[in-house]
Amino acid sequence: MKTLPKNWIAEGLIDFEYKKYQLLSYLQSTDQQFDASKLYPVLGELIDHHRNLDDLKKGKSNLKNLFPKALTGIDFEKGKLNYAAKEPEGDLMQEIANITDFALPMLANQIQKGKEIYQYVETQIAFEPVGIMPIYTKEGFLLLSKEYSNEILAFRYQSNLLQMAGERFRSIRMWLVGVFQKTIINTLEKIKLQLIKDIQELPNPATWRLHCHHDFPLEETLLPVSKRLLLQHVSNSDA
Repeated sequence: MKTLPKNWIAEGLIDFEYKKYQLLSYLQSTDQQFDASKLYPVLGELIDHHRNLDDLKKGKSNLKNLFPKALTGIDFEKGKLNYAAKEPEGDLMQEIANITDFALPMLANQIQKGKEIYQYVETQIAFEPVGIMPIYTKEGFLLLSKEYSNEILAFRYQSNLLQMAGERFRSIRMWLVGVFQKTIINTLEKIKLQLIKDIQELPNPATWRLHCHHDFPLEETLLPVSKRLLLQHVSNSDA
């Protein structure tokens, strides 16, 4: 998949037609990902690009910080080089404004397309607890299955609170711990008991089932969606 540099609008040749081609080429690549129902990381990248340009348009970010810096001198006492941002000229500023005005609605349309695919994926997913759910749900297991397949992927998850810039965020980590075959005898409850036996540090783990009625990509779609669903349930259980 093609990527678009974070500072693409100020890197290389700053020309409307060139930047238009660069953006459209990137959006064509994201279309190919969406056509294959691959949501991540492309949807997050699109949102970041739109946010960066929107901040630039609203004056929340300093344009001159995006441009290369020129060496202005050497501080021998501190042993470092001093740089100053090159000020963009008026015509260049107008060209960047034109590019920004063109790019923002294009990115917004593509983000909306990604969100619609995400909403469709959610309609194809059943998410529910397996057995009795304990009070403590910050870690446990996720059993992931697909229609027309007897294979069940067992993941362990852990959720933690992160402190960043004075705000608290909940994160989640998932990793594969087993692959099972579902049969009439080997039910989800029995798989849960087997996991408890194998991983004894979790005597009464929260266990969830995610069943998908469509064969979506695992890494690019099902796992990111699973993490979001787990985060919603774990966050709702916070005191």
